[in-house]
Formats: sequence, C-alpha cells, structure tokens
Amino acid sequence: MPTVEQAVSLGLTPAEYELICEQIGRTPNEVELAVFSLMWSEHCAYKHSKKLLRSLPTSGPRLALGPGENAGAVDVGDGWVVAFKVESHNHPSAVEPFQGAATGVGGILRDIFAIGARPIAVLDSLRFGEPSSARTQYLLDHAVGGIGHYGNSIGVPTIGGEVYFEEPYEQNCLVNAMALGLARSEGLIRSAAAGIGNPLVLFGASTGRDGIGGASVLASAELGEEDAAKRPTVQVGDPFAEKKVMECSLELLSRGLLVALQDLGAAGLTSSSAEMASKGSVGLDIDVGLVPLREAGMEPWEIMISESQERMLCVVEPSVLDEVLAVCEKWEVGGTAIGVVTDTRALRVFVGEEMVADMPVPALVDDCPLYDLVVEKPAAGLYPAPSPVLASGASDTRATLLALLASPNIASRLPLFQQYDWLVQSRTVRRPEQADAAVLALPVAPGGLAVSIDGSGRRVACDPYTGAVEAVLECAANLACVGAEPLGLTNCLNFGNPEKPHIAWQLTEAIRGLGDACRALDMPVVGGNVSLYNESGGGPIYPTPVVGIVGELPDVARAGRSGFLRSGDAIALAGPFRPALEASELAKLRGESLPVGLPPVDIAALRAAQEAIRDFVRFGSLSSAHDIAEGGLLVAVAESCLAGEMGATLGLGGVVDARAGELDRVLFGESPGAGFVVSGTGDALRRLGERVDLEVLGTVGGDALEIVAGDVRVEVPLDELRTSHSALAPLFA
Repeated sequence: MPTVEQAVSLGLTPAEYELICEQIGRTPNEVELAVFSLMWSEHCAYKHSKKLLRSLPTSGPRLALGPGENAGAVDVGDGWVVAFKVESHNHPSAVEPFQGAATGVGGILRDIFAIGARPIAVLDSLRFGEPSSARTQYLLDHAVGGIGHYGNSIGVPTIGGEVYFEEPYEQNCLVNAMALGLARSEGLIRSAAAGIGNPLVLFGASTGRDGIGGASVLASAELGEEDAAKRPTVQVGDPFAEKKVMECSLELLSRGLLVALQDLGAAGLTSSSAEMASKGSVGLDIDVGLVPLREAGMEPWEIMISESQERMLCVVEPSVLDEVLAVCEKWEVGGTAIGVVTDTRALRVFVGEEMVADMPVPALVDDCPLYDLVVEKPAAGLYPAPSPVLASGASDTRATLLALLASPNIASRLPLFQQYDWLVQSRTVRRPEQADAAVLALPVAPGGLAVSIDGSGRRVACDPYTGAVEAVLECAANLACVGAEPLGLTNCLNFGNPEKPHIAWQLTEAIRGLGDACRALDMPVVGGNVSLYNESGGGPIYPTPVVGIVGELPDVARAGRSGFLRSGDAIALAGPFRPALEASELAKLRGESLPVGLPPVDIAALRAAQEAIRDFVRFGSLSSAHDIAEGGLLVAVAESCLAGEMGATLGLGGVVDARAGELDRVLFGESPGAGFVVSGTGDALRRLGERVDLEVLGTVGGDALEIVAGDVRVEVPLDELRTSHSALAPLFA
C-alpha cells in the first residue's frame, strides 16, 4: 500500500493524506492515491483560491451560462449565445514552449465545443523575460510557433492578444489562451452525468503516457532547476485530430444524441469522470481495460491520469449508443463505451471484472480541503528595479517618444500576429493593430462581437487592488473604442505561491479589485482559471490577473478604428485622464523602482466616459478612437498616426498649463482606462465635450507628428516613428 511519503511526493500534504484515509475509511491503493493526488491538486481543486472566487459577481441579464461549466456564455440576441473562456498553460510552456502553448490552445478550444459552441476565435496573452535574454527569445519563438501551429491547422483564427516583457517572467513565462465560440441557445449542453445505466463513451485520440502528472507535477508546484526532467509531463497535441473530435462533438450535439459532454483536460479521465459524476450526483463505473491505448503495458493508474490530448467523454442513452458510435466511426475518432452511470455516488475503476479503485465522488470533488490564506502586505522592494535605458529627470521629448515607441512593451506586435491566420472563417472585421479590440461579424447582420484581453502585472505588483481595477477598465476601454458594450468577463489569475503571505495578499486584493470593478460596470464574471505557484529560485512573477471581455456592437460597418482617418479632422483628448509617471513605461525605461500604491480610480467617472466614447463611435460621429495606455498621451497619438498613415500637428501648451504639471508627466504619464485620443469634425468633438472632459489638441494631416508645447517644438516624420515602432520586428520574425 502507498505510504504518506509517496503521497507527499505526489503533491499531497501529510494532513491531506490522513484526511483521504479518513474519508474512504482505509488506506488508498496505488490507483486511488494517484486519482486523489490530482483531484486535490491546486490545479483541479483551487483549494487556495475557491473561497476568494466566490466573492466575484456571476449573474447578469445577458448571462446564458456561468461558472462551473467548461466555458461561460452570454446572450447576443436572435437565439445566439457566445461562449468564451481564458485558461493558462504556463508551467508546461516554461518547460516545453511549443507543445505547452499548442496544447493550451487545444485545451481552450475543447472547453468551447464541450458546451456545444463552434469555436470562432482565439486570443493569447503572453509574458516573457526581457527580449535581450536568450531564454526569452527561445520561449517566445517556440510558444508563438505552437500557438500558430495549432490555431492555423484547426481553422480557428487568432484575432488578437498581447505580449509583454518583464524580468520577473524570465523563468516563469505566462501563456494564457482565450477562445470564443457561437452556439444556438437551445444547443448548449452541460457536463453533469445523468441517467442510471446510461453508457459512458470515450472518443478522440488514443491514450498514452504523455502528460502523466501534468496537473500535479507542473501546474501545482514551483518550477526549479530540474525543469528539463519534467518534459514527459507536457502533453503533445495534434490539431488535425482535434478538428475531427470537434466536428464529431458538434454533430453528436446537433443530432441530440448526448446527455452530457466533457473534455479531458488536466488530470485526464480522472477529473472529467469525477466532475461529471459530482455535478450529476451520481456514480460512474469505468473499465480502463476498454480504453484504447497507444502504448502497451499501461497500468490502471496511468490510464486514469494520462493527459493525452484531443479526447472527450460523453454520457448517452442505451438506445442511441450504436448511433453515437457510428458518428464516431464516421469522423475516425475511435468511440468506445468504457463505463456506465450508477447510483453509487462512487467512482469505481475496473480492469475487466476486477475492481482496482473505489472512491466516493464527494470525497474526490466536494470535500477537498479549502484553505484560508495567511495574508501579509509585503514591504517595498519585493521586485528589483529594472535596468535603466534612459536617464532620470527631465528628458528630450523627441528622444523619449522614440525610445518609448521602440520599447519592448510598446513596439508593434504586427510581425508576431502575422504568423497567425486571423481571417479564416471570414468573420474578422477589425484585425490586430487596426483597432483597440478585435471585431467579429455575427451570423445575423449587421451586428458584431468585440473582444479584448488585457492586464498589467507591473501595475498590479505596485497595488494589487487598484491594478486589477485598472485591468478591467483598460479592457473595457478597448471595447468602447470600437463601439461595443461589455457583456461578460473571463479571467486568468496568474500568481506566485499562495502559501506565502505576501503572495496571498496580492491574490486576495486583486480578486477584490476585479469584483468591485465588475460590479461597478454591471458585468458578470462568466468563468476563468487560476494559475498559482508561478515562481522559481529567481522569485515570483509579477501578480498578473489577465482579463478578457466580450461585448457586442449593433453594426460592424461602424466599428471604430484606432488610426486617424481624414486629413483636417480635429484631434482631442477625451475622458477624466489624470496621468502619473509612477509605474509607467517611462519609469521602467528610467530604471525606477516600483512605487507602493497607485492613484485611486473613480470607476463611475471612467464608466461614464467609456459609455460616451462608445455611443459616439456607434453613431459614426468619430473618425477614430484610441485609448491611452502604455506610454501615455503622446505615444497614443503617434500610434494613431501610424495606424492611419497620417501625421498630426499638436499644440499642447494649453494642456500642459491646464494640468499644472511637468511636461513628461502630461505627455508620457499613464492612467489606464481613463483617457482617449479621438478625432472627428469640430462639431462632433464639441458635442462629445458635453458628456466628457475634452481638450482639443490639434489637427490630422501631413507626413509628420509635429508638437508644440510651450518652448518645446518637435517634428518627427512618420517614417522615423515607424522605424522606432518596428524595433522588435526581428524578434517576432
């Protein structure tokens, strides 16, 4: 029989091992201990975060499917719903970036079609160390290759995303993938097993030893020097196999043949079967001797916890079993009846007639211990100051602008996105760097969807509460710029070791900020993912709550764009923009340490400004709208010049005087989600000024960005702006 030492080696604590023995009334055998070690892992049980997540708002008038299922969904009218979710594949990508990122895309796509929606788009949110690092270049190249390989092969467009470079991600990169899907509302399916005596059918790829222990070995522990030895725990993906599994799943659902459907992700057959049984308050008997294998001699525990990709588990009625298997044969996905729904409330594992495991479902899923975090606000200096690129103090405006445009976190990502297919399925209306959010056409014209993904780990490291609020507002601002109303939010919470009090404080405060921001915007959290233990001997990552928001717009023909459109248009700064240099990109370039705390945010004022921008974009009153993000006001203007291939002349003396601040703060300070650079006719901007703070800055036109601010006069040709903005092109090639 396994010992407590073996349990600890699988990631359980001695106390948890004793609790398992108590709940099942005996010592677990080898199969049972393997199953419990995964079901009680952080990755599957969320034992350090579930109590906190319960505080998030999860209801709303447009909510069609909330947390607890494979993906959430919102109603977009005419009988259609949009399913969406974001998940992480951080630890596998740090060990084997190509397959880690590829299978991350595969996993999030299965979450979408597991509820009956056809995937229509992918976005990715990536974090790496500084670009000068050889490790960063290796991870970036292979992770991007993996994302493109899987998404491009399966025929789902990659329509947007983000990538940032910061030293704390050097050893622990973040690879978060978000997917969207469309379904008819009546076509949604849940994962709860039901119907005593109903067969349990496994279909998809055969089962091997790849990915064994991934949920516990990789996703629920810190990484160390022995990472390379963990490569066998990284799954291997096959997008062409997933395409067949997807089409098979959607046909089975369209023909009404399934009672329940669940994908096999983390912990493989173990978690999918246990969670289906728990949600349905039933038991399941599984014969692992019937599971199709691609490796000989696999032990029962290996079959149960294998994380081989491209597999699905469904419950069907006996009367349609042959029809289900025929559809599986049509799509060449190897459907096999491997078990049955029972009334035992137990997960029992057999090899033929021999029972090799008998585990109460409540003990596996519902009775995992949930921990109260020990919280302690950290002292200053938790993260080292970045290496300086620019000198501190007053700067040359021209040189600062060009340095910011060339900086790793602002420079164009277009060469990266060009490695992805963003047009397949022919829904894409606004693609990367055309607008602040991606825009997709809905099946019923002329309406559309907008989606953005965002998050600043550096700002959250300064102030987890305010930084998380800013992440939500920044993402919502991106949607406002294309004329979209937010409908729902998904999140991926990437943090260090929650058993350390300062990390626990970061996590607690960030979740509090997410909840307050979502409530203030009347926007439900439809689901998400938590990725903890993102740290190594070099320390923790920046606390990085990544948020993805989906919204709708009434007419895709009027979807906003970020680039200036018409020569002669007036340019204005709109919104309650209160720039600060602390924690900004300029502060990073100057090598400044992170401040403790960020300026408080007036969420109501920012919501009102975003609603005004959204309305004016929808009515076609603005030629362009671009939110002021990294780099501040002048960088936003330069980006609008480059996106529209038009210059601008700005007279900023009045802005600087009115805001009573030093030039650098006004031009390069940041206040996420609060300010917008807009262009349009003078009449349109006057009307917008009746709803929001607005200051006219200048005029669109010419082939250079010309700036006059008091004694400062700067002229930068568009070609020079473009050269600086393309500084990272060789890295993304």
